Amino acid sequence: MSTDIRDDTRAGFTDLFGREPEGLWSAPGRVNLIGEHTDYNEGFVLPFAIDRRTVVAVGLRDDRVVRVASTIADEVVEISLSDLTPSVLSGWPAYPLGVVWAFSEFGADLSAVPGLDLFIDSDVPLGAGLSSSAAIESAVALALNDVWRLGLDRRTLARVGQRAENVAVGAPTGIMDQSASLLGQVDHAVFLDCRSLESELVPLGLAEAELAILVIDTGVKHSHATGGYGERRAACERGAAALGASSLRDVTVADLPRAQELLDDVTFRRVRHVVTENQRVLDTVEVLRSGGGAVAIGDLLDASHRSMRDDFEISVPELDLAVETAVQAGAIGARMTGGGFGGAAIALVRLGDLSRVQVAVDNAFGEHGFGQPDTFVVFASDGAARN
Repeated sequence: MSTDIRDDTRAGFTDLFGREPEGLWSAPGRVNLIGEHTDYNEGFVLPFAIDRRTVVAVGLRDDRVVRVASTIADEVVEISLSDLTPSVLSGWPAYPLGVVWAFSEFGADLSAVPGLDLFIDSDVPLGAGLSSSAAIESAVALALNDVWRLGLDRRTLARVGQRAENVAVGAPTGIMDQSASLLGQVDHAVFLDCRSLESELVPLGLAEAELAILVIDTGVKHSHATGGYGERRAACERGAAALGASSLRDVTVADLPRAQELLDDVTFRRVRHVVTENQRVLDTVEVLRSGGGAVAIGDLLDASHRSMRDDFEISVPELDLAVETAVQAGAIGARMTGGGFGGAAIALVRLGDLSRVQVAVDNAFGEHGFGQPDTFVVFASDGAARN
């Protein structure tokens, strides 16, 4: 995170609210290395926090008013803690204000805490599948946990953020994004069991292997609150119920022949993606743990993208082109990342091949008449912190 964004956030708070904030807190976006749409199926994921962050400046008030402003929009949203319910929230303020409300479901007495002024800035791209929403939620959650002296641990703060997104925003997401944003460490991925919420840091070893993760932001915006995401989740629930499982976590690759007999084609393919994706996460973690290193996971990344494209049907032409072109230009492996229907792809690339891959992707998008993609390298970063 650059010093500039911290300075800009502090200055934005001071200019708007006429005083210095209590402090600054920040949280990163995330890249999901592998494990897509497995989180809300109580499965496994392997994200990492990235070196692009959302910063929030927070000041306590002597009344019960909460005011929220950001560089996202010109408006300042003001509401009393007494009136704060999910039904009155909409637009971007639903993310930070949803977190304020969600604390009430995790033991916080909102009638006993002071009001707040919040100002938010970010260099996490919006709508790119890098979880800009969880970065907002996690930064605000950590800040409020500190200034209100609530004493909640980071796993609980992840649940607060998820609750805000599910109820206040209306997006039926799992807990992966908030967990990555809060639990990440430099050069490590977060191996998360979304059923038990147990996590383990897995070394990536990218620097010593002279590898990089290249993000290819297609510029195609997506939203988890729209229908496609919810439809996929409903299909997973139908498939699990038909198979007598509480969730698809309990369905294995060996169960797929029986699933194909019982389910309609679309539901079966949705189930097959989740079941095989869970196995790919476990296989990736095993390769990284056993010393094979990131250079050995390319085939797993490629297979993940094919599954999302063909079985889960959440890719778009721009994402497919980014993945195919990156691999043809020398990437070790590539896949779309995030909820789908737009956003970004990631490519695992040798440092010496970065320029060639970036140029090839730019040229391919131009030849197909697509808008120019934004390509940049990300590094596995530390999670949310007070700055």
